[in-house]
Amino acid sequence: MRKRNAGHPRRIDAPITLPPSLEVLLGEEAPLLKAALESPSPVSIRNNPLKGGHLPGVVVPWCAHGRYLDERPVFTLDPHLHGGGYYVQEAGSMLLEQALLASGLLEHDILALDLCAAPGGKSTHLASLMSPGSMLIANETVPQRRLVLAENLWKHGRAATAIGRGQPERFAELDGMFDLIVVDAPCSGEGMFRKDPFARQQWSEGLVRNCALLQSSILASAWQALEPGGVLIYSTCTWERRENEEQVLRLIADREARPIHLPIRPEWGVQATDAGYRCYPHRVKGEGFFLSVLRKPGERVGHLGTSSAAAPLPAELAGLVHRPEEFALMMHQDLPHVVPLRWINAVDRLFGAGLLQHPGIPLAERKGDAWRPHAAWALSTALRNEAFPTLDLDRKAALDYLRGAALNASDAQGVRLVRHEGSALGWVQGAGNRWNNRWPEAWRIRMR
Repeated sequence: MRKRNAGHPRRIDAPITLPPSLEVLLGEEAPLLKAALESPSPVSIRNNPLKGGHLPGVVVPWCAHGRYLDERPVFTLDPHLHGGGYYVQEAGSMLLEQALLASGLLEHDILALDLCAAPGGKSTHLASLMSPGSMLIANETVPQRRLVLAENLWKHGRAATAIGRGQPERFAELDGMFDLIVVDAPCSGEGMFRKDPFARQQWSEGLVRNCALLQSSILASAWQALEPGGVLIYSTCTWERRENEEQVLRLIADREARPIHLPIRPEWGVQATDAGYRCYPHRVKGEGFFLSVLRKPGERVGHLGTSSAAAPLPAELAGLVHRPEEFALMMHQDLPHVVPLRWINAVDRLFGAGLLQHPGIPLAERKGDAWRPHAAWALSTALRNEAFPTLDLDRKAALDYLRGAALNASDAQGVRLVRHEGSALGWVQGAGNRWNNRWPEAWRIRMR
């Protein structure tokens, strides 16, 4: 069962054989797809508009900040990747942008849930697109994958985000809470056949059946958690109708879901079907992808409002935050988290139900009797620029820092914010003749 992996796929020598159902579905186009799957994958990234973006290239036509690159650089050795300047993502899945544009929700401040969020491609894209006053809950049930999700979302830098840890059925218990829900569902992974040989080896009819059952269950919970008038975006990286159109058609028939049409241009190569949109590598410069957008019947109300119990930021922490009056403080696991004040009621409810791992962005952590800024806060766009002196590093020094090395110095004191070409990376702590490294060990570069 495939969900885009945050790491490198397991390399297995498996030949490309199209599933029989796909051969039948494509007919005369099947050889064209197979030829495309046997060719090199295109390289694409999505620049982060919150941080200016850093990589030039040919524009992905359906994504304003998506770029095709002529060749694949060594992303691991680019400090701007680690600072959240861009996200490496296949182009087909960037169709999410067209779904958001067609939903009409980008004009409103909304509460959004990315239900199956790791490793964070959809979440960081949502975080780039939503209005500044919106709040995103990025949810992942698997602890190890949740760590990767948090890293990617924190590096992206949007402050109005939280990391969830709940099973889909737990969100359903909240009954109509979210204006927008994205379900990028676990699937049989046919669309990853080119990039991931393991996806080819694991494919079977049994896997398709199991995935379809799981997807149906997830969608039922997501629909329950969606507010009347809200929008559900459903996607997979497979081409199986049982996992795609049949799932959507069931919601249309049983739940009166209303499909939302996307303004797809013919030259993009995206194929419209009876219940969604498909990307095939022989038609689209990207991998395999399916997307459908549905609106729930009813009128959207929204969930804004603050709580009189919201704790203001204490003076020793407020100085770290740009516009501290717009945020409240929530403590969890001895970490103060910064939460947008206008969404504190919603976050309180989710937190009280045990559905959040991080109710906001961690601001600081205790070191003895003092606070020191958290790694996530160095990367947040809500960091007050004047809060700390900076230490600007060239590329070589920045890579040494990202590998965890201490930096030579003379009379190094206090805390400094490490930057590379104007982009914030993390913290160092002065220790006389060196700056001690506070880049998280789990995030460090292992490549030499």
